[in-house]
Amino acid sequence: MFKAAVLFACLSIWAAGLAQAGSVVLDQTDIQQTRWPGIFAAPNLELPPANPRQPAVRPDSGIDGASLLQSLVARGQSQGFGGILYENRDRDHSTISEALFPNLTFLRYDPVLRQRNADYGVALSLLINRPLIGNSSTAFTAGYRARSQSRLAMTATNGANAAFLQFAANSLYIYPEHRDHDAQDMYPANWLYTLNSQGSSGSDRRFIEAMLMTLAAFPVETRAFLEQNNLLVQTLQLIMRRNLAGIDSQADFMSAKAHPSAFDKERLRVGRMVSQAASLNRADVPPFVQLKMVEEDFTDQAGLAGLSERMFTTPGAIARVWRGPEWEREFVVSAEDTVDPNGRDLKFFWTILRGNGQKITIEPLDETGKTARIKVLWHDLYTAPGGNGETRQTSRVDIGVFAYNGAMLSAPSFVSIAFPTHQKREYGKLDDGPVRLLSVDYNAVDRKARYDPVTFWSADWSDSFTYDAAGELTGWTRQTPNKVYEFQSDGRLSDGRKVVHEPADWKRRAPDLQFRIEEE
Repeated sequence: MFKAAVLFACLSIWAAGLAQAGSVVLDQTDIQQTRWPGIFAAPNLELPPANPRQPAVRPDSGIDGASLLQSLVARGQSQGFGGILYENRDRDHSTISEALFPNLTFLRYDPVLRQRNADYGVALSLLINRPLIGNSSTAFTAGYRARSQSRLAMTATNGANAAFLQFAANSLYIYPEHRDHDAQDMYPANWLYTLNSQGSSGSDRRFIEAMLMTLAAFPVETRAFLEQNNLLVQTLQLIMRRNLAGIDSQADFMSAKAHPSAFDKERLRVGRMVSQAASLNRADVPPFVQLKMVEEDFTDQAGLAGLSERMFTTPGAIARVWRGPEWEREFVVSAEDTVDPNGRDLKFFWTILRGNGQKITIEPLDETGKTARIKVLWHDLYTAPGGNGETRQTSRVDIGVFAYNGAMLSAPSFVSIAFPTHQKREYGKLDDGPVRLLSVDYNAVDRKARYDPVTFWSADWSDSFTYDAAGELTGWTRQTPNKVYEFQSDGRLSDGRKVVHEPADWKRRAPDLQFRIEEE
């Protein structure tokens, strides 16, 4: 059984009377191993009951939508903050006041778990059995692994699977993008599993408030339905994106400006979010779009380093890395496992949310659009979509898959492709033949081209390729700082010696590359 202590702390006294907030404290005996390695759960968490004498939101908060939420709770239309958890994972560096939402329960950790940093940073290892909004206004700020917490989850081994499990457990964590979404978008994929705020420390606070208030505004029956069907986070993400400033129609919602990698807090329209949540009927709740890769030409070993192109495959987000020399890639993705929670018939829409529409072809393979064949051509670094005069650069393509159940359009699930645009690639069409890779300058370090060294690599040489009349590779020439090497099509030198490419530093996951010649 769950043995967490339930604590009540007096916070402040105002005109409404004595305000109290609850908290639950986890200790190591409360946590159980799940069937997923490295993932634990607190399956029997009990929260303190809500105090009906307390207001839903502190009366002097000044937050847009607060009066509406208070009215909904007072009339019994919405459940309010009873049964909702808030978890701060930066040790109160960027948190909300316990007095702001008097009936909100705060998740705490005992000293033993805190000493193990179980309460700090990205949340990937613990599943909670209650609706939860959390945040960590932290990031890795130095070294080759410098990155935001969401990018850490995307690039860590099994990180995407763990993030999906959190999402499916009705837990939404909010992290600042911290330099991952400034001059250049460094995220290798897009997903609904976490929420990224534009900026650094403190930029997440308005999103915490907005998501908590939206969650508190659901009608009692609707919220229970969302919890039982593991649709809480998807629906919160849907409502936020549908009500952003500049998103005023279905067409806007299905466009790039509703689904960036990180969100500007100035675009939040909390009152509209609260209103839509309060009006959501359980019978209209759209499904979670579940994707699977049916066919693909992305492989487990590609490029000189022989690294996998399959970054992750999860039900709501599929990510691939373009490592090989190809000009065009083709794959088939299906959403046929998607089931409407109310048994409605579904129609699917496949939308280019990021990428050059002239270089992407989407061909639905059936009348409902549940399966599609997608062809993508190589993309160089380009300006990310979104309008507002933005000049942010991106190296990614996003395909969004939406489901419509006749009442509401779902939030998208994503297929993302990350391109190694830190390499300087030149493609060209051979005489009356196919387009082929002609040359690659791998030296991103000298060119000061930004890249993620966990996913990609740099090397101090360039390669120029030659082909026969049929477009088959015949060999290539490598220019290093000190010498020129001639390669055969099989990867050996022209004199037959074998060449081995390997990381320059084995302590790094995917470091800069070097090559050595094996003498016979």
